[in-house]
Amino acid sequence: MKLLHYKMNDKIKYVYIACLLMVLLPMLSANAQTTVQSPYSKFGLGNLKSSVLPQQRGMGGISTGVFRSSYVNNINMQNPASYAGINLTTLDIGVSGSSTTLKTSSLSENSFNGSLSHVAMAFPVTQKSAVSIGILPYSELGYDFKNTVTVGSGSSAKSVDYLYNGEGGLSKAYLGYGIQFGDHFRVGANAEYLFGNLIQNRSTEYLDAGAINSRDQIKNSIYGFNFGYGAQYDFRLGNKTSLVIGYSGSSGSKINSERSQYNTIYYKDSQGNEATPLDTLNAIENGKTNLKLPLLHSVGFTLQKENKWLVGADYRMGKWSDLSIDNVNQDLQNTYG
Repeated sequence: MKLLHYKMNDKIKYVYIACLLMVLLPMLSANAQTTVQSPYSKFGLGNLKSSVLPQQRGMGGISTGVFRSSYVNNINMQNPASYAGINLTTLDIGVSGSSTTLKTSSLSENSFNGSLSHVAMAFPVTQKSAVSIGILPYSELGYDFKNTVTVGSGSSAKSVDYLYNGEGGLSKAYLGYGIQFGDHFRVGANAEYLFGNLIQNRSTEYLDAGAINSRDQIKNSIYGFNFGYGAQYDFRLGNKTSLVIGYSGSSGSKINSERSQYNTIYYKDSQGNEATPLDTLNAIENGKTNLKLPLLHSVGFTLQKENKWLVGADYRMGKWSDLSIDNVNQDLQNTYG
């Protein structure tokens, strides 16, 4: 009977995994939609999305030293060592929304965007180890703004619009494993597959109807593997109180980027509608280059009394000065805090 029960449990796990994959696959195209409107997403890979789930965000975003904060199983993908504490099959699906207000000295614009936050699942392999699988956004790109300048002077002065817009983003699918050795020490790792498109346009438009305008579009199709890892050690202080020290990091992998670039000319009619492009002056398709990701490190601790209270803190460092796209350094600053 025990053997039959074990086999049935395994079959149930496989059914859960199959159901999860059926949910994940339709989400792949949905994640490619623009879900952010921020001029700051123009830089680097766009606005970065944290791997911290709402359960940890509700505690100020701490995750590195979080093992098991209650009897409820929570998936902490930020530190895969924590998977070792998962003793029940767990499915976690979420959506998120954000409201943004952009202001200048004379204008104000509000926007609201909602998107899939994450789909994640974890299940125990043994009493001291577990596997987790899931998908979530890695970065979001979305902006649309213009700068109008006057060229020339007097009767020959003309207004020129410089328009900038971008869309897309990257998604992250991961498979992770965590295991505990003895009673106190845990390690874990995530294999992460990043994929998505980053599309950026820069246009020069003259306000005269029939004037020839130009647009430069750059599209990067990005895909490749990155790896995350982590470790935790806990100290039992008695009276159901424990101190957990944790570390997690992410390798600075070099992944693939296929670059396409188009320079087109076009005109607008008297109503301001864009006509079919007149010509493509220059086209580069599927030029294979590299994208270099930064090294990420995080250390943290939690002090908790089981099912009563928990306090903790994280310190994170990202070497974003190493980020390069198409083998070009993006001139970003390192992050600390």
